[in-house]
Amino acid sequence: MTRSPRFSNTSDAPSVPTMNARLIRPLFACLLATLASPGAPRAAEPAAHGLAMHGEPSLPADFAHLPYANPDAPKGGRLSIGFQGTFDSLNPFNLKAGSAAQGLNGNIFQTLMTRSLDEPFTLYGLVAQSIATDEAREHVTFRLDPRARFSDGSPITSADILFTFDLLKTRGRPQQRAAYGQVVKVETPDERTISFDLTGSNDRELPLTLALMPALSKARTDSERFNETSLDIPVGSGPYRIEALRPGESLTLKRNPDYWARDLPIHRGLYNFDEIRIEYFRDSASLYEAFKGGLIDYRDETNPTRWLTGYDFPAMQSGRLVKASLPLGVPKGMTGFAFNTRNRLFKDARLREAFGLMFDFEWINAKLYGGLYRRTASFFDESELSASGRPASEAERALLAPFPGVVRADILEGQWRPSQTDGSGRDRTTARRALALLKEAGYVLSDGALVERASGRAVEFEIMVVDRNQERLALTYADSLRRIGANVRVRLVDEVQYQRRRQKFDFDVMLGTWLASASPGAEQRGRWGSSSANQEATFNLAGVASPAVDAMIAALLAAHSHADFVSAVRALDRVLLSGFYIVPLFHAPEQWFAHSTALARPERTARFAAPLFGATLDSWWRKAP
Repeated sequence: MTRSPRFSNTSDAPSVPTMNARLIRPLFACLLATLASPGAPRAAEPAAHGLAMHGEPSLPADFAHLPYANPDAPKGGRLSIGFQGTFDSLNPFNLKAGSAAQGLNGNIFQTLMTRSLDEPFTLYGLVAQSIATDEAREHVTFRLDPRARFSDGSPITSADILFTFDLLKTRGRPQQRAAYGQVVKVETPDERTISFDLTGSNDRELPLTLALMPALSKARTDSERFNETSLDIPVGSGPYRIEALRPGESLTLKRNPDYWARDLPIHRGLYNFDEIRIEYFRDSASLYEAFKGGLIDYRDETNPTRWLTGYDFPAMQSGRLVKASLPLGVPKGMTGFAFNTRNRLFKDARLREAFGLMFDFEWINAKLYGGLYRRTASFFDESELSASGRPASEAERALLAPFPGVVRADILEGQWRPSQTDGSGRDRTTARRALALLKEAGYVLSDGALVERASGRAVEFEIMVVDRNQERLALTYADSLRRIGANVRVRLVDEVQYQRRRQKFDFDVMLGTWLASASPGAEQRGRWGSSSANQEATFNLAGVASPAVDAMIAALLAAHSHADFVSAVRALDRVLLSGFYIVPLFHAPEQWFAHSTALARPERTARFAAPLFGATLDSWWRKAP
């Protein structure tokens, strides 16, 4: 419905007849109070082509293409991509999304707005032609592009977006439920307009979160079976349709010749292949052999030993394949062994810290990985968001003041680093430090076994892994833990079992990866927030439930300025590091990849992309034969 203007100050108010000042003042004050109330009519905000988390979008309204896209890239040809694992669903939006096929988001399903990876967090119009929001970001309105169509040719309307919102709010992934649950009211005054009332959320990222909502067809989406895994071919709004499917094995995407947004500047130079074939392989060795044999065109390499020695084969020597490496501009994020603190054994941070001390990075990096890795010291490493090596600012200390003792003194002063060993694989100094911490926590060595002093119960647990590379690393770590008396088993499970156990938190310790962006936001709730600690399928693997963590996440979401945002993220980093929920592992300084020389890519890469090119190489193209 049409809203009446809202008056923000006296100069905006209508004129009134001259009256006695003692009468007009209380009447006028009452009028202003009424207009300022949450239910009062609100002035329409000017529509914009984009929205940045902080500051203004870098690209003007009339931009020609994204800075990292080649607008002259030729269209055509096939791309063959390989992934390790399997899939049993084509729905990437429900609780079982972990087992959904890759390559669907962006190619099949698209969102109201889309991200420029050249900026920390800025969105530009796609299904939604424009966005309007107030200074407080308590209201947001999207105006849909009248050209927007689903792949079956039907128009995308505000009714479809409202349907999507309601569906994901009740049956979507935990992070979507949490975010959408903050919306007070939704209105659809016409087929092209949808407005959200966010009053009271105090979450300045929420308009951007809503802008990243996919467009699902109300007529073609089975809401009753939405929670189930499904291999039904979906109706999307993206540049590709699913052409062929072999459940768990392969997926073929074919360009939609009637794709409604093919000429939009936001897509110029992207989605260049006529066909994308995605093959799944049960293990990394078979995936690697498929690349060597020419069955797939591109691979990211994550094995440093293979990167050093495994690319001297005929296809490389003949020039059919080439390998390259490029730096990543985003924070390096965290990969590590996550302790499941829902398990009684891992409740005590001193025990977790002690076990973390026993990870011998120096020996592992030299013996297993050719010295190519760097030890990770922060959840936002190698960026301005990292607390590592930086004493806390006054702004950080003010944020942390209500939680005395939560952040350790050495972490507050930026002096803490993960343990360093002598590289021998048998460093006794770190073992003694670990045993001292364990003694404080109530554990002692008894006949070579680590036991809880009060109960006499032996310390034993399992590390769950999903592939041989993880298994090798976990076995090495388990050997180190056995040196201090812990009975540690390593269990290798298949991909489907792994995802199900991860989603239900049915593990003791497992490897996790938490990618970091240049603009961390609401996803932090799903990783570390108390509300996600026992919510199935979140990425809060460790079961973190800390009021201090919650407060730091709230602060970063409410930050108006970039400086306040950085302070909040660093404070969050310090709280997480002080909890010793994760044993930090390591990261590569660059992205390693290899590809067919029949493929080409833009010279310039996106500044904040990780990985650099997306799952299906959105900005690449096939050279003319």
